Amino acid sequence: MMEHVYYQFAVVLFAATVLGVLAIRLRQPLLIAFILVGILIGPASLDLVTAHSEIRLLAEIGVTVLLFVVGLKLDMNLVRHLGPVALATGLGQLLFTIVFGFLIGLALGMDWIKAVYVAVALTFSSTIIIVKLLSDKREIDSLHGRIAMGFLIVQDIAVVVAMMVVGSLSAGGVADAGQTGLLVLSIIARLAVALLLVVLMMRYVLPRLMDVLARSPELLLIFAVAWGTSLATLGELAGFSKEVGAFLAGFSLASTRYREAVNARLSSVRDFLLLFFFVNLGAQLEFSSLGNELLAAAVFSLFVLIGNPLIVMAIMGVMGYRRRTGFLAGLTVAQISEFSIIFVAMGISLGHVDDNALGLITLVGLITITLSTYLILYSHPLFDRLSPWLRLFERRDPFRENAEAVVAAAGASVILFGLGRYGGRLMQRLREQGVEVLGLDFDPEIIRHLRRDGYPVAYGDLESGDFIDQLPLDQVRWVISTVPELGANLNLAEALRARGYAGELAATLHHERDAAALTRAGVSHVLRPYRDAADYAATLVSEQSSAA
Repeated sequence: MMEHVYYQFAVVLFAATVLGVLAIRLRQPLLIAFILVGILIGPASLDLVTAHSEIRLLAEIGVTVLLFVVGLKLDMNLVRHLGPVALATGLGQLLFTIVFGFLIGLALGMDWIKAVYVAVALTFSSTIIIVKLLSDKREIDSLHGRIAMGFLIVQDIAVVVAMMVVGSLSAGGVADAGQTGLLVLSIIARLAVALLLVVLMMRYVLPRLMDVLARSPELLLIFAVAWGTSLATLGELAGFSKEVGAFLAGFSLASTRYREAVNARLSSVRDFLLLFFFVNLGAQLEFSSLGNELLAAAVFSLFVLIGNPLIVMAIMGVMGYRRRTGFLAGLTVAQISEFSIIFVAMGISLGHVDDNALGLITLVGLITITLSTYLILYSHPLFDRLSPWLRLFERRDPFRENAEAVVAAAGASVILFGLGRYGGRLMQRLREQGVEVLGLDFDPEIIRHLRRDGYPVAYGDLESGDFIDQLPLDQVRWVISTVPELGANLNLAEALRARGYAGELAATLHHERDAAALTRAGVSHVLRPYRDAADYAATLVSEQSSAA
């Protein structure tokens, strides 16, 4: 039997490799290929694999590791700064989707129970898929990425509450209101206790324990997986879910100095195990009852793809964020989750809804996950096209991202856009050499950090022509962009040319093929950080070798 399972895993891995190569050639995301593998080898298609329990186990561990890594990237400062927007957008999107999803369901002829189940299922977005996409784009640490993670965690908690409440209902669909209220209160109380215990562990136990474990990198990795799976297990035993427990496990280590080392070692483990999650998701899709739900699936898919992002943008706009941040964050809720399918399946087991509801949510899941993947992958070009029509979702004064007025540029001879690792180091070296430089970034977290260190920094959106028009460029001799996006740098060059800027313009590129486009746009100096670093390293090694 073990050899039989081994052969099946070989089939899964080989099929994933073949379809993965095809997906890359077609410029499609790998996760779609992996879901397709699950469909092909699952019972809905060729039915080649029967080791479903083994694949499901690896999938659950993959989810645990992924949510652990998500928690690992959050710290108390982030929670303090983003808590209000995460709560407002998360709860606002949940309320909007439930209310209007319910009304759409009634308009399509559903009974009220089925409409409620479908509406609630539409509120859940896939944290796992979003984290994978944002990680691949290296945007998980960006402002919109952290905000998205915040309200997705709010959704995950809502998933836990919804499933526990539904699990308490009788097959007849009637629940005792008093018992349901007590259940919800008990869930909240247990979450509060869990958070308190995690905070105590963070303060008194984990830092000392990590100092001991860090002496062995292998042991540190084993502990990370053990800690994540253990708290995931305890989370489920306490009545939450594995996902909540795994997230708390990672969050408990986020304030330690070893979180980057743990994250680096877990990345490849996470990517391998997530293959089985997507394969398992594809294998579980139910196609038998899809035919009768095509119209409803199309309507609900449009609702999720358009309505959910719009409500997130509206809430974030009211709270003082720019339309660009709201748009990029809003796209992360333009799909439904694997939990949506599980939630409706629970309703079937309780006798509340029939198989047609599951077929409907399955089809909506396929449509929205596929399309929203492309929306997120090409979010920046899409925003460039839609930006003029999105002004409605931005206040006249987007105060949360206007860290300082642009008048802070007065007296600066250099304006530096982008204050990440490269830009931040460049600013430090210029300041050390006596150059008056103003650093601009669209991430308030970076601005707060650098301002605490005494650097002259302010909010600045490189892709906002209105912002660039307000800069006092008369005394500025250099404008430097360390942002690696070609489109953003071309927009900057165009905006500066329209202003009549006569100074030097330097832009950073990460792909040599973009150099000609930057030069044609008027960029006088093209910065090549990777090539320059390699040239410096080669020169250093050569000189040291000659001296020896």
